[in-house]
Amino acid sequence: MDARSIIARVRDDEALTDEDLRWFAEGLATGAVTDAQAGAFAMAVLLNGLSDPGRVGLTRAMRDSGKVIEWNLPGPVLDKHSTGGIGDCVSLALAPALAACGAFVPMISGRGLGHTGGTLDKLESIPGYRGEVSLAGLKSITAQVGCAIVGASDDIAPADRRLYAIRDVSGTVESIDLITASILSKKLAAGLEALVLDVKVGSGAFMKDMDEAEDLARALVATAQGAGCMTAALITDMSQPLVGAAGNALEVIEVMETLTGTGVTPALWDLTCALGGEVLALGGLAADAADGAQRIGRAIESGDAVLKFGEMVAELGGPADFIERWPDRLPAAPVLCEVASPAGGIVQAIDGAALGRAVVALGGGRRREGDRINPAVGLAEMAALGDRIAPGEPLAIIHAASEADAEAVAGQVRAAFTLGDETPGIPPLVQRRLLR
Repeated sequence: MDARSIIARVRDDEALTDEDLRWFAEGLATGAVTDAQAGAFAMAVLLNGLSDPGRVGLTRAMRDSGKVIEWNLPGPVLDKHSTGGIGDCVSLALAPALAACGAFVPMISGRGLGHTGGTLDKLESIPGYRGEVSLAGLKSITAQVGCAIVGASDDIAPADRRLYAIRDVSGTVESIDLITASILSKKLAAGLEALVLDVKVGSGAFMKDMDEAEDLARALVATAQGAGCMTAALITDMSQPLVGAAGNALEVIEVMETLTGTGVTPALWDLTCALGGEVLALGGLAADAADGAQRIGRAIESGDAVLKFGEMVAELGGPADFIERWPDRLPAAPVLCEVASPAGGIVQAIDGAALGRAVVALGGGRRREGDRINPAVGLAEMAALGDRIAPGEPLAIIHAASEADAEAVAGQVRAAFTLGDETPGIPPLVQRRLLR
């Protein structure tokens, strides 16, 4: 068995066996499969797809390329995953809220992928926060605090760790098969009892229409449940950024304002409660999703969630006084530049992917594997669908490292907003719910 023959069979639309997939996953983990071969495999899968059994087989093979965690805790082990969007910082609010409700949340998260931001990159904008910890560290912090948001260690799904980075730079991010295997290999390796999935649909998501999003949601739920993990999925709106900011430190600010009650963003609050309610019900900590959503809301309102967030930050190397001093602790960009609207009107549409690419161009994301990120840059105070904008009023504020950087993306940001005379229909935040 060798990588070339496996790649050729995917290229020629032939089915792979579980043995093929185990071999390839092990090769990714050990280095026997080269970067070029991994990229070719990813492109072949993107173009031709895998069968349903092949998707399950790849997920299990990537899960089993490393260790699978076993837990002995006084509460259920729960988690959430989002397929990625613009301004999507729900994980940062939800993990500590779940912990405050009695769950244990070993949230293994990724870095920025394509035009979307990464949860780990956002948290690492907090000075000292270290997302890379050992398996023992993950278990210890989760047991002690109730939640730990970290990257996948070398022990957890190492095949995915390798393929994830290659997908980002090889134009193969959008494959349903690879997304499913990537998400679930890490989640299943974390030893979860229940999982809720946030599948984004719209201009800022990888899945642009409902059919694509539903296909992905069904693939994720079926694969996870087939592997023994209770799972539900919500298909949620990404026709506009979830919050008014896009960029690592800027999104942490949005989370801290919501957790501390100093500036609640309604969409962030609502989606955190909706997702949390689903997984609390699956894990037996709530009577149903509505009851669970209320419990999440109370955990935030009472301050219990932000206390858990502060404990987690301190345990992972961040400032011990972060929840008291977070405005002073987060990095700030030296240049702020308004993007003035050239005309007046009502915001009809927003190209979220274009806004995400602008953040990457500012240095807030990666163009290639290994690029360093500037955590302070991004976009803030972005206009929302239905907003009435006068000529010359700002559509967004660019946070940049230099005037030249700001000028380089201003046109792209301006073009991402479509204005007109009609009040647009604004899609509901939660569009569909899938349990099987």
